Amino acid sequence: MSIISQIKKILGSKGIGSNIREAEQSNLNAKELQLKFVKENLKPLLKQQGFLTKGQTWWRDQGEFFIIINLQNFSWNLRDDVSFCFNIGIGLKALIKDAKHSPGYNNLHVILREDAYLAQKKEHKYRNQTGYLIKTGADFVSLVAAIKRDFEEDILPQLNKLKTLKDCLGCYGDIPFWGDNLKKLITNNNLFI
Repeated sequence: MSIISQIKKILGSKGIGSNIREAEQSNLNAKELQLKFVKENLKPLLKQQGFLTKGQTWWRDQGEFFIIINLQNFSWNLRDDVSFCFNIGIGLKALIKDAKHSPGYNNLHVILREDAYLAQKKEHKYRNQTGYLIKTGADFVSLVAAIKRDFEEDILPQLNKLKTLKDCLGCYGDIPFWGDNLKKLITNNNLFI
């Protein structure tokens, strides 16, 4: 067997570039997989939906309020085992000291975890009790597909319905604590719906 034939046999039909990418992905630890997902998939998806970003926080200006999405990592995370969630909600511009600057987690006046936006309890191997879990060796393609599906099918469609404060009251008004808090903030600050 010639050397060329041996190389082709080792590399298979996919070619060297594909095998190198697969090898690189299989060598990524959990934290690197998470960062890759955020950089290559989540940021572009949210940018396409009109969100700006700073660090691990994305926001979209809706006039009287911001829609804010914040990625929260947990303190117990290890390089090979990463748990995280998304804190998602709204921040009322009238109550943010400097609304011209990028809003963050501390500017959220209604905060819900991503699972509150899922149409049904979505079970997949990357969901856990606190949100999402990535382990070293995870299949990057299925990881991306699972989390993107949560955003594209459930989270973003619900957030895209929030155009006015009245829409926000319709979405959050019946949620214990957060609904009452939002109503109180709107009333006490003479915000019109």
